[in-house]
Amino acid sequence: MSAHILTVDDSASIRLTTRVALTGAGFRVTEAVDGLDGLSKAQAGQFDMIVTDLNMPNMNGLAMIEALRRSPAHAGVPIIFLTTESDAEMKTRAKAAGATGWITKPFDPEQLVKIARKVLGR
Repeated sequence: MSAHILTVDDSASIRLTTRVALTGAGFRVTEAVDGLDGLSKAQAGQFDMIVTDLNMPNMNGLAMIEALRRSPAHAGVPIIFLTTESDAEMKTRAKAAGATGWITKPFDPEQLVKIARKVLGR
């Protein structure tokens, strides 16, 4: 059975790009439009990995990760930031919150697939 990945981004074009790349590699994808939507979907479903933007309305990716990491059910789920942010301090904060990795936009969809395969051991 293929891994199920939750993608969280307020940009429809980024959601499309990530969905096409990941489904093309055989992964199942569920999309969320912001951190609040992502948190709700993550809590309602079971995901093998989460890919999230940082800067979004309603709830940013950092707050979403912090909320997810408080739940034992999500403690070990890999979470990758896919964001325009490249600030070292923000990366440190993200790692402290529980982020597994960081990809800077614009990104190569193949890089995302490689990271997903590596993180998921596939």
